[in-house]
Amino acid sequence: MVFSSLRFIFIFIPIFFILYYTAPYRLKNLILLIGSLCFYFIGALENPSHFAIFIISIIADWFAALLIEKYPLRKKVFLTTSIAFHLISLCVFKYLGFFLQELNRSFPSLGITADIVLPIGISFYTFQGISYVADVYKGKVKAEKSLLNFAVYISMFEQLIAGPIVTYDKVRTELRHRKISFNAVLSGIGTFVFGLGLKVLLANPLGKLWSQVLAIGFESISAPLAWIAITAFSFQIYFDFFGYSLMALGLGKMLGFKLPKNFNHPYLSLTMTEFWRRWHITLGTWFREYVYIPLGGNKKGKISELRNLLAVWLLTGIWHGAGYNYLLWGASLFAVIAIEKFLIGEYLNRHPLLGHIYMLFLIPVTWAIFAIEDINSLGIFFSRLFPFFGQGVWSVFRYDYLKYLKLYFPFFIAGILFSTKLPYNIFKHINNRAVISLLLSAVFAASVYCMYRGLDDPFLYFRF
Repeated sequence: MVFSSLRFIFIFIPIFFILYYTAPYRLKNLILLIGSLCFYFIGALENPSHFAIFIISIIADWFAALLIEKYPLRKKVFLTTSIAFHLISLCVFKYLGFFLQELNRSFPSLGITADIVLPIGISFYTFQGISYVADVYKGKVKAEKSLLNFAVYISMFEQLIAGPIVTYDKVRTELRHRKISFNAVLSGIGTFVFGLGLKVLLANPLGKLWSQVLAIGFESISAPLAWIAITAFSFQIYFDFFGYSLMALGLGKMLGFKLPKNFNHPYLSLTMTEFWRRWHITLGTWFREYVYIPLGGNKKGKISELRNLLAVWLLTGIWHGAGYNYLLWGASLFAVIAIEKFLIGEYLNRHPLLGHIYMLFLIPVTWAIFAIEDINSLGIFFSRLFPFFGQGVWSVFRYDYLKYLKLYFPFFIAGILFSTKLPYNIFKHINNRAVISLLLSAVFAASVYCMYRGLDDPFLYFRF
């Protein structure tokens, strides 16, 4: 079940929030837990073992934190055991299939099968569990004595499947004492609807262009169409994930929680370093707090700093998926960010026009590495992006890009506009509640119509 589905909007939300708002305050966490577990169970119906793993993970983290506080002399053992449990689970479900496929490709006579289904949300609830146990180990937070409160923290349906990654210290107060005001609920509904519009009305149509180019085949497209297609994917992945994050924040407001912001206009960045401070902010914060700083950060010299940066970006690539392209993507980001850090970063920040041109080129190129999992296909696509290294500018149909520009031109304009701060600033300065309600109603109606017509796609980040 996804946020941008009729079943979630017209069945799950009404039933859940009627129960949640009418329940006495002391029962709200219980209602939230039951609703969240039902939400996850519905998503895991075809693989009920995934639901069991999720429950075991919650209990294991809760118990590990209690043991860390009770037996401080052995706390490193409990921390290591907890992290090992999570990493083994993640490796088995996320990477074992890829390893077995590669083994079978090298030794086909073995006849190895690798049909391993990734549990939904495992990358996100794994990181939340590790951060919680690590924070208790460091003394940053006290272990949560209530299993109910801890289970609510891990399983809250609004952020369970694709984030944002929420550390326990951000919500521990609200788990016990939270205010649910009428204005906060209205604001939450508006935020949810706006995110829904970005997903359904902008990300999905632009994603169709990328899907069409995949169907055509990279060998059969011209260089202009290759650039148009990867630009469409760049917009798709942004508005898809940004839209989901806004929906999660909106649901959080409706529940009485203030979830952390996950995006801050990343396509306005002047460097790739700045981009990754603005994109998936909670993931970047997690890697900084629980990988980069523990490794020594930038405190032990440039060589050590480069090593730590490399570790972070390779892990970032691996976290996103099992495939050589994700490793290549992480390594490429490391190389770019290292060059910026020691050579060109300050210059680009002093010259915004050059910085924007630089990122205008770099963003779609790095997303191409991310999007195309097959390395051979990636090489073909790059030969289309940069035809002077390959087969020339034109391909089967010389003016193929004109057809797609004509079809998708309005969505590109909207994508550019909503990548800036302008529409959000305008929206904030509209003081007339009737006008805001009318605009959001139009967005909601259009989104529901598209979903009814089947013009919807799963969220891209559900794969990770």
